[in-house]
Amino acid sequence: MKSIAIMGASGHCKVLADMALLNGYDDIVFIDKNPEIDMLAEYPVADEDTDLDYYIEHHYDFIVGIGDGKIRRKVQEMLEERGADIVSLIHPSAVVAYDVKIGEGTAVMAGAVINPSTVIGKGCIINTSASVDHDNVIGDYVHVSVGAHTAGTVTVGDNSWLGIGTIVSNNIDICADTFICAGGVVVKNLTKPGKYAGVPVRFVPI
Repeated sequence: MKSIAIMGASGHCKVLADMALLNGYDDIVFIDKNPEIDMLAEYPVADEDTDLDYYIEHHYDFIVGIGDGKIRRKVQEMLEERGADIVSLIHPSAVVAYDVKIGEGTAVMAGAVINPSTVIGKGCIINTSASVDHDNVIGDYVHVSVGAHTAGTVTVGDNSWLGIGTIVSNNIDICADTFICAGGVVVKNLTKPGKYAGVPVRFVPI
């Protein structure tokens, strides 16, 4: 039997459960802090406060199903400290070049493409139909949203989020803690953390 525990109980977690099934897992459980939830779709939801140690001690594989990168980092680092076996999940329809390096806890969704000589960090989400071209360096806990595309030789810093449909031109560096709004087009390096929007993107003061 192949077993996996998915941290969280949300729509994103349901997508991860489907990917787990397609990767041969036949024992799937969600773990969440909300004691009022005991089922999500057809899968049981265990209580994090009382049940987490059981799944770690019984050597379940773990992945974090939380969309917010900072929370995802916090939960994954907690699991690492407790000795959990953290895995990545890659949808069978994704196209991942032979030499791509993918960190623990990363999810590569249906229809995504990751081209050669790219490095993907820990705890990332490469979402449905996103593409990451050759020689990219994607930092830890980055979310490349549905239909977002990065051209060749792009660097994206830790904890950043490329919104739905984002386009990043080639040879671009995006600093850590950057949020690109849906449909944004990045044609210059972004060196200041924060929120950007538009075509091309401009910094959005809070």
